Amino acid sequence: MLPEAFLERMKRQLGDEYERYLDSLNRPRAVALRFNPLKGEIPQLPFVGQPVPWEPMGYYYDPDARPGLHVFHEAGVYYLQEASAMAPVALLDPQPGERVCDLCAAPGGKTTQIAGRMMGRGFLLCNEINPKRAKILASNIERLGIANALVLNEHPQRLEARFAGWFDKILVDAPCSGEGMFRKEEAAVTDWSEETVLMCARRQAEILHSASVMLRPGGRLVYSTCTFAPEENEASVSAFLRAHPDFSVEETFAPWFSPGRPDWISDPMPGLEKTFRLMPHRLLGEGHYCAVLRKAGDTPGSEVPLEPAAKRPKELDDFCKQTGAALPEGKLVLFGQNVYLAPEDLPSLKGLHVLRAGLELGEVLKNRFGPAHAWALWLKELPSCVSFPAESEEIRRYLAGDVLAGDARGWTLVQVERISLGWAKGDGRTLKNHYPKALRRCV
Repeated sequence: MLPEAFLERMKRQLGDEYERYLDSLNRPRAVALRFNPLKGEIPQLPFVGQPVPWEPMGYYYDPDARPGLHVFHEAGVYYLQEASAMAPVALLDPQPGERVCDLCAAPGGKTTQIAGRMMGRGFLLCNEINPKRAKILASNIERLGIANALVLNEHPQRLEARFAGWFDKILVDAPCSGEGMFRKEEAAVTDWSEETVLMCARRQAEILHSASVMLRPGGRLVYSTCTFAPEENEASVSAFLRAHPDFSVEETFAPWFSPGRPDWISDPMPGLEKTFRLMPHRLLGEGHYCAVLRKAGDTPGSEVPLEPAAKRPKELDDFCKQTGAALPEGKLVLFGQNVYLAPEDLPSLKGLHVLRAGLELGEVLKNRFGPAHAWALWLKELPSCVSFPAESEEIRRYLAGDVLAGDARGWTLVQVERISLGWAKGDGRTLKNHYPKALRRCV
């Protein structure tokens, strides 16, 4: 049962379309996934169907399938993501080499979508204020083999002065009342109230202001929510434009979506008809709202202090020589004995709550180097590799943490159909399993 106040408002707003909207809530959900271009060519999977029109890597899949249990999910080949939720990054259009920020990033669907479009080049800051959700974000960054991302657990206001005028593009997928997810998430229904809508609108204004400070002149800001409430959509954008006259709504070609509705709010600012609504009775997806905003001017991003590069540990050099393991371009950053490789323009980390700074390479141990699972997921190949079919007994045993038979010696990359899955270490007869214990499956 949906909240009565919500239904009354939707009936006023939608008019003749109201019954179509209600009918859409009773049809089966259109479920989708997005392939990860960092993993190479898209594999042929029997449960994958029609493409999502607004995202080249997005596809709908058979709702009776369980792709989250497939080994390709563990290897980071795809991310399960609702189709409408792919729209904001499509509108942001991040490019390789840019400085991009996802300011409200957990659980990581849009962040990993941004990273896929950047193809490992440039700098991606992904921030999440909630500590538990930030850890989930960091794990998804690892699973999809992303090397150029800095994961922070900070309040957006703490980042304003630090990154003033630095980013080329910023995504604000704002916390909202979640009306567009009523069919998908029961908690969104039970938590909803008219007071929650207004509270979310106030929070959104604060986050949008932080984003405006961090964006360079000429930069692009995409604001999105998964709610229908005009107070959180057109009204939030209108209030932002009134308070930030150096921003305007950018006209963007997106024929799949419906135009914004300035007539649903009082005293709208110009341009709201160029924002977008994604309505579940008009497309295969849940409810969403997006606005593409452009900051006036056109100047390069400001300068910020950079994190100094750490000295390269001898143990890491020895490991690379022994295994032939490749490294992405960048500079080393040390957290105690843990070694990360980050983009060259990684900003200073002093005073920031960092969960992940680039690609985790591993840990310096006594007279040796212990490689991280993240490094295995990033690697495409290694001189010592073993690859097994997705449905093989070897893959089942590897995911369970079992020892495998094999004549390789030393650190070996275990792959599923030539896609890296994790580490093993051979002695010439067996491969000791180094798949992380927290990820192993009980079989």
